[in-house]
Amino acid sequence: MSIALNAQGLSKSFNGIKAADGVSVSVADGEFVSLIGANGAGKTTFINMVTGYVRPDVGSITSYGREIVGLSPLQVTRLGIYRSFQIPQVFTGLTLMENLTVAINAVTAHERPLLSPRKAALNPDSRDRVDAVMERFQLGKYRDHLVSEISGGMRKLLDVGMATINSPKVLMLDEPTSGVASEEKFDFMDLVIEALSDQKAAVLFVEHDMDIVRRYADRIVVFHEGRVLADDRPDAALAQEDVRRYVTGKA
Repeated sequence: MSIALNAQGLSKSFNGIKAADGVSVSVADGEFVSLIGANGAGKTTFINMVTGYVRPDVGSITSYGREIVGLSPLQVTRLGIYRSFQIPQVFTGLTLMENLTVAINAVTAHERPLLSPRKAALNPDSRDRVDAVMERFQLGKYRDHLVSEISGGMRKLLDVGMATINSPKVLMLDEPTSGVASEEKFDFMDLVIEALSDQKAAVLFVEHDMDIVRRYADRIVVFHEGRVLADDRPDAALAQEDVRRYVTGKA
């Protein structure tokens, strides 16, 4: 398997406070890696550095051997590195179909003029890709609904769908089950994981629910005070004394 993402020695300070301190994480094609840790542990800072929203003070980030530190978020996206957000970044005044079309158009605007969602949807390739995501995430019956009319769980699915519509090589999901009803979390993740497995993307997901982590992660990277505390298989990582003391609270 190829190394889709390789971050080495990342450090970042904000106003003298270290949000990342020598962080190293690598992820292979098709691997599902969960990032866990308390709020403020450095997970989101890591995602922001990988996706170009924050530049590390020190360190290297490569994707398939190409250095990406210093690239803008859009440039990073065009290399196939995508993210979804804890709060879905969707357009509530547009339909689901139009949101998905916007996701395609925003990344390909350098190849052709930026079109309105309705005009872009007339492109046969765009139409086919929208249809595929609608089917993959079971959103078809809501196709022409405004986003303002659908549930929070559906918005999360749409947000993930928008992140996958351009066939990412690396996908970062920030708390994918946040806002999803507890009784629906496993069904939601089953749907997401099945959809992503078809794409062979390297997936990193931030999650606080350890039942979700145990079921879906191939590996866990544990963050604590800006550092990687553990990097191992779920059962092995969660059994470590420091992880139990500082993260899961079960020491």
